[in-house]
Amino acid sequence: MAQDIKVTIIDRDNVSHELFAPTDMNMNIMELCKSYDLPVKGECGGMAMCATCQCYLESQTELPEQSDAELDMLDQAFYVKQNSRLGCQIQISDAIDGIILRLAPEID
Repeated sequence: MAQDIKVTIIDRDNVSHELFAPTDMNMNIMELCKSYDLPVKGECGGMAMCATCQCYLESQTELPEQSDAELDMLDQAFYVKQNSRLGCQIQISDAIDGIILRLAPEID
């Protein structure tokens, strides 16, 4: 039986939110943030085509290598840092239990 994992999201006001995510629903970080009404747009619906779910990895959590699509999108995005990732490309799994992510600034 699948268990929930803990995901910590630090919003743009520097407020930390502890979220609990099921590992058996094939969700990603962008979808999780939206389900908790955090300010993540996810305009492309999770296709790595908009960067409105960009976040910064703040924990030592090992993530899979970035796909070419994710790298290409981050190459065109604003506020990109060395630890930038697209939330839509981080799948909810036991492997990321305890991950800490910070939302990137929103583009006006």
